[in-house]
Amino acid sequence: MYILLILALIFAVLEAVAVSKSLQRLEYVAKPAVMVCLFLWLYFSTGLQGNALWFGVAILFSLAGDVLLMLAPDRLFLFGLIAFLFAHISYITGLREDLAADSTWSLVLLVIIAINVSRLIRRITGAMRARGENKLVILVVVYGTVISVMLYTAMSTMYDPAWKTNAALFVSLGALLFWISDLILAWNKFVSPIKNGAVFNITTYHLGQIGLIAGVISQFG
Repeated sequence: MYILLILALIFAVLEAVAVSKSLQRLEYVAKPAVMVCLFLWLYFSTGLQGNALWFGVAILFSLAGDVLLMLAPDRLFLFGLIAFLFAHISYITGLREDLAADSTWSLVLLVIIAINVSRLIRRITGAMRARGENKLVILVVVYGTVISVMLYTAMSTMYDPAWKTNAALFVSLGALLFWISDLILAWNKFVSPIKNGAVFNITTYHLGQIGLIAGVISQFG
């Protein structure tokens, strides 16, 4: 089923081109196609059995978020954010069900992530309040917290003997790229524009999703 991974990568490249060149029609095809290919790859590789089901649900919520933000990035931003919030919760559920008890190293990781995320959230929400975006502040704080928990649970697989090394690496890198993509999106939208920010955002996002699903398939497939 690697043809589906190849197709996902091809559509991801096309989506990056569409964003950089403002090719809306191409984006309408390429962006959802990436997640459709990933869902089919996961389905045919795992049958969505056991924990794999939660990752399938995460892909579907991500697809919904993609479509909402693609059709009306400003008007439907709140609904897109909520869709991705549920996607991260689904990822967390799937990851936590198969994790062993927290180790010393994973707790150190938790502290490092918490310190850095709290600083970033304060910077972003401060900029939001300055721009009069007060209604979204609480949701952004919740979202930032949840995606950071997702990053922690994914990277904790590195210390879990139940996880295969390659699967843990893929999942950890995928979660980190996903986290970076959301940071780019938030910074670009609320703090200050980033040069080629939209392209970096979509590229890290798709590579992150591909990494997560590749890790899940390596573990459960």
